[in-house]
Amino acid sequence: MSRIEKTFSALKSEGKTALIPYVTAGDREPSWTVSLMHALVEAGADVLEVGVPFSDPMADGPAIQKACERALLHGVSLSQVLDIVAEFRRSDNSTPVVLMGYLNPIERMGYETFAHRAGEVGVDGVLTVDLPPEEGASLTQYLKPLNIDPIFLVAPTSTEARIQSIADLASGFIYYVSLKGVTGAANLDRDAVKAKLAQIRQHTSLPLGVGFGIRDAETAAAMAECGDAVVVGSALVNLIGDSDSLEAAQAAVSALLSEIRQAIDA
Repeated sequence: MSRIEKTFSALKSEGKTALIPYVTAGDREPSWTVSLMHALVEAGADVLEVGVPFSDPMADGPAIQKACERALLHGVSLSQVLDIVAEFRRSDNSTPVVLMGYLNPIERMGYETFAHRAGEVGVDGVLTVDLPPEEGASLTQYLKPLNIDPIFLVAPTSTEARIQSIADLASGFIYYVSLKGVTGAANLDRDAVKAKLAQIRQHTSLPLGVGFGIRDAETAAAMAECGDAVVVGSALVNLIGDSDSLEAAQAAVSALLSEIRQAIDA
């Protein structure tokens, strides 16, 4: 059983929704990331989603694009992101870590090399935005034997056939993109999300996370009513980008995440 599965199982027994914050590795400084990860756990995170900086993050809105640019200015690579996870694991061996990114850096490193390195440092899940399920087996064949969960996105426009193909390949949880747009967009429709999650549940028993439009405690609480997890990204990344020190960034993200934690638990 993976850390992700254990976490969702424990939360389900307590009647709780998982809280999954996102940070871009290396933003604003590479030395900030591990400290921010620990701060998020202390503020109530159940799973951490760590973004791998990429020059053309097609699914991400302006906030995360800027975060990737800031990290890339420091030359942060996939190998360095794995080093960051290894450093985090020295003092936290229980919080699941999911890498979110794009296929190009993984292809450059090599699927097998990446999978083994990810397993060694304690990565629990990999969400590769531009890897469709039809081609996903090429990577998942290396991830699953190492107990690393392949995470896939389901969109509002995903067909029954596409949902089933994702359900057949995914493990850990499935990430539902709550709106037609990029990360950080607004105008969440709770009824539409609820209906789509019900459709997805006809194909899988995996937990369903909801993200791409959750920016505050109110929207998080609304999504927690129908999802098994809420993912918060752009709102946190904006706070990091606006902070002039690590201490200020830690305080800002901790305050927002604690507020969201209280809202979804309520």
